Amino acid sequence: MNKRNRLTTYIMVGLVLGIAVGYAANTQMADPAAFADNMSLITTLFLRLIKMIIAPLVFSTLVVGIAKMGDAAEVGRIGVKALGWFVIASVMSLTLGLILVNLFRPGDAMALAGNLPAANASSGIAVTGLTLKDFITHLVPTSIADGMAKNEILQIVIFSIFFGTGAAAVGARATPLIDAIDGAAHVMLKVTGYVMNFAPVAVFAAVAGVIAKSGVGVLATYGVFMGEFYLGIILLWLILIGVGILFVGPRLLKLIAELREPTILAFTCASSEAAFPKTLEGLERFGVKNRLAAFVLPIGYSFNLDGSMMYCTFATIFIAQAYGIEVPLSTQLTMMLVLMLTSKGMAGVPRASLVVIAATLNQFHIPEAGLLLLLGIDHFLDMGRSATNVIGNGIATAVVAKWEGELTTPTPSDKDISTAPLR
Repeated sequence: MNKRNRLTTYIMVGLVLGIAVGYAANTQMADPAAFADNMSLITTLFLRLIKMIIAPLVFSTLVVGIAKMGDAAEVGRIGVKALGWFVIASVMSLTLGLILVNLFRPGDAMALAGNLPAANASSGIAVTGLTLKDFITHLVPTSIADGMAKNEILQIVIFSIFFGTGAAAVGARATPLIDAIDGAAHVMLKVTGYVMNFAPVAVFAAVAGVIAKSGVGVLATYGVFMGEFYLGIILLWLILIGVGILFVGPRLLKLIAELREPTILAFTCASSEAAFPKTLEGLERFGVKNRLAAFVLPIGYSFNLDGSMMYCTFATIFIAQAYGIEVPLSTQLTMMLVLMLTSKGMAGVPRASLVVIAATLNQFHIPEAGLLLLLGIDHFLDMGRSATNVIGNGIATAVVAKWEGELTTPTPSDKDISTAPLR
């Protein structure tokens, strides 16, 4: 068993042990909430370690990749192709959510139960209205140091594009600088490996804490709703993989195998951001050139959150059904177009899906209090959303690489990516 397979095995062991320990804490301890708070410290530490390396990793790999492209037209072409795929994936995700929530009508059962929050109750979720001006001004950092400090991936991408393009235009005089940044990229890839050694412990703590705090009772109460949502997640995976195979071929299934570890990590930590470094590594092992993966993947983390988008339409109509509000098809289609835009602007915001849903509910005069129905199980739903975001962005990057002819032979599993030259 090689090192990568061992880590995946340890993560799975951490998951199983976390469920067992969390259940024991919930049923046997006098104060399981305190236990959950202590476990959250470990998870928070791991996520902060991940956030610590994301900004320098994105900057260094992307600058080196763009500098080696040497052509602003190529950067623009790849960007347009990536955004084209993101729009297609977004439409598929949002549409699937609408179809399934209208087919299953999970809100009807909640309405019959009668245990609904008062329509004027506060959800506690801050509603942020997004204007075109806010979105455009948020794209460009006032300072790259500020963008990196806040881990604003899209702002880092914008600065890196300008920096890499400028370095390519300068030519030989920028070579020593690019070589230094190339070295920094390899250092960050090595640091990523060190940080990931803590992943099994973080997974154990995250799962144990959630189960200890919420118990398994919440799963029984919302079992039907969660089952229907996860059925939708499975269908979305199948659709994305099927469409991906049309462009990449059966080889795409090997990518899904390469993304096994980051997907499990995103699922257990309920954070697609936690899986970013390993997703980048998995794409390079699959054969996507690093310079392209380092460009497309960060943009995907801002514009291509497939699991989150499906959840937005599913949850919004679910709340309307629970309050007995019939939403006409024309209004649902309008809602889908609104979510196409607002889901992009909210990327990177903590509990972003809930913020987007809250804004949508207000806009379409659906009681915001309905969010209280979802708060207790949002973590369990976020696990599926995060894992789907990893798969969706991995497939998107592979498809763009295929379109660009940048899909090469896979890297052997026993080769250390951090010591290989960036391609």
